[in-house]
Amino acid sequence: MDTDLKKIAEKLGIAVDFSDAGLRHQNYTVSGEIVKFFAKAMGYDADTSDKASASLSKLENRRWQRTLEAIYVCNIHNLIIDVVAPDLSSIVLTAQDEKGNKIDLSYQYLGNCEQYGNLYKESLRITTELEIGYYDLRVVIGGKTYTSVLAVAPDRCYNILEDKKIWGYALQLYSVKSKRNWGVGDFTDLKNFVKMCAQSGADIIGLNPLNVLSHNYPENASPYSSISREFLNPIYIDIEAVPEFDSKDKEPLEGLLQELRTSEFIEYTKVYPLKVKMLEKCFAVFQKNKNSKRYKEFLEFCDRYGASLDNLAAFQAIYDEQTHKVWGGWRAWPKEYLSPSSPQVAKFVKQNQDKVDFFKFMQFEAWRQFSQAVAEVENCGLKVGFYRDLAVGVGRDSAEYWSNPDLFIPDAGAGAPPDALFPGGQKWNLGAFIPEVLKEQGYKPFRNILRANMQNAGALRMDHVMSLMRLYVIPDAFDSGTYIYYNFEDMLNIVALESCLNKCIIVGESIGNVPPGFIESIEAKGFHALSILWTERKDMGWGAFNQPSQYPYNAFTSVGTHDIAPLKMWWFGYDIELNYAMGMFKSEEERAIAYHKREQDRSYLLAALDEAGVWPEDKPRSGNYVYGEQYPEGIEEAVMRFMSRSNCPVFLAQLEDMLHVEKMQNLPGTDHNQHPNWRRKLPVDLEDLAQDVAYIRCVAAIRKER
Repeated sequence: MDTDLKKIAEKLGIAVDFSDAGLRHQNYTVSGEIVKFFAKAMGYDADTSDKASASLSKLENRRWQRTLEAIYVCNIHNLIIDVVAPDLSSIVLTAQDEKGNKIDLSYQYLGNCEQYGNLYKESLRITTELEIGYYDLRVVIGGKTYTSVLAVAPDRCYNILEDKKIWGYALQLYSVKSKRNWGVGDFTDLKNFVKMCAQSGADIIGLNPLNVLSHNYPENASPYSSISREFLNPIYIDIEAVPEFDSKDKEPLEGLLQELRTSEFIEYTKVYPLKVKMLEKCFAVFQKNKNSKRYKEFLEFCDRYGASLDNLAAFQAIYDEQTHKVWGGWRAWPKEYLSPSSPQVAKFVKQNQDKVDFFKFMQFEAWRQFSQAVAEVENCGLKVGFYRDLAVGVGRDSAEYWSNPDLFIPDAGAGAPPDALFPGGQKWNLGAFIPEVLKEQGYKPFRNILRANMQNAGALRMDHVMSLMRLYVIPDAFDSGTYIYYNFEDMLNIVALESCLNKCIIVGESIGNVPPGFIESIEAKGFHALSILWTERKDMGWGAFNQPSQYPYNAFTSVGTHDIAPLKMWWFGYDIELNYAMGMFKSEEERAIAYHKREQDRSYLLAALDEAGVWPEDKPRSGNYVYGEQYPEGIEEAVMRFMSRSNCPVFLAQLEDMLHVEKMQNLPGTDHNQHPNWRRKLPVDLEDLAQDVAYIRCVAAIRKER
């Protein structure tokens, strides 16, 4: 790789080498062709030496082409901007806050002036004290006014958990089984679960991502592959709670609803279209009352979400029409529909206004019902309330991508580098932001996503939080990719700012290939860590389990996650057999090694529980069972006490562990045709949960320690 190409890669944040997350940390050198692909995708052609030289010159001179950056993201104690102009001797700075108040800004030169031709660049430190928030920055030089955005960020993220030890539940909302829902958990179930939490002493409910998924392909049910991370999934709407619902419409459906409630798995192709059909009837009634208070609230909702909601609804309406004509998602649409700002899209919206408004109506009703669940959190006094989950990316066949295609790296998708489980890496097929374009847009798309997911939450889990620094991206035409680096300091500051503005605790999921120093950086910014039982072990996860006193002080902890076998499944090794059946072991020998290791792991777990003295008094351990010949009575209670005793401020109990579930919610590396991912229901109806003996005993075990 020649020198110019390496310099281009450095300036664009394209890694030319990296190491994987395996135990041996294998190093990889990125090919010149992959670097050229990403450079060209970002607008800097490097296919030949002459083109590379021209692109490098363009990169080196780009800051001199404008007076101000599009945005300055600054720490509250270090407000520094830089200015480019022919004459910097007289500068006037003003700012306007989000309430419209004008502020005259004082400043001092930092004395680091640079010259390029007849232009000068100087850094200025703003000395006027400003509160955290976003400001419209105005700079007057030589009678000309230039504008930018000034983001003033706090030192740390919002936090109310100092010296507190609370607990709650990790809940996959879709999996909630109840006697009243329509075959999938809904916002009324969530509201009722909030009341149960208050009764049991829980203060937090961890939720899977609630974002809107594909309208036309309901079987694409992964909550981590949304079409927009700003909006909610209408499948969670309780139809019977919609004000316009007519109970007579339910009478012919009783048999079907009973079938949907009692089915082993969620029947997405039956549940979602049925809900949409009922919502269409509700919408027809809704439209007849345009002078009502509710319709006024709908218009206010549409105005509040503006272009984002307009684009989502237009995308869904066009997609619904085009999916019957073309195959291949929105990129296969007629070219006049490929941009939300095209005259043809505007014409389509006008001609199909009712259909577009229906999609907005579904978002409005979902928001209304979720807001009621949030209000129940406040009524019940839960200390944190909803702990939402923000997916690392968005599906490429999505409204978010279609609405702003210049923001995403074309013909490529985010994934994971090679590791022990996936030697070829993973292709998640998620869109990845172009760092330079994201900053040019004032980080607004990122800010909007954060705000949408924080507003109705007391805490936010950021999936694959390393993406604030770097994201592994794979071109469609290649089998491997490389890391794309972002402005880490800016990204951290924006998260901290939104966290404080929305009073939302931040948790970073950092399982995977973690760069050196990354954990220390996010901890210093006030991010909470995630910690699970299966990784809190000695000898890099192969040795004895750590005792509760050895857990990290700032972590949200749980036994496992939705991607990991529940406790009982793990104990019997059913996950090993499942992985073998799915071809994830290359040989019988690998399976045998896994079983042998599990025997040792059972011994380690029993020893840790014994040392902690957490077995139920009426169910002391009576055997070893290290060969998985029996499930130790009371082990789930012992594990709950063990985890609740940790130093961590938050413990999240999984209902699957409490209720002895032996199947996984999601098996990474498979789709729903291979394994019923995102479809498995809880075994106990919500109405019966508080009377379930296993549940009662586990809650009692937790409350002994918290």
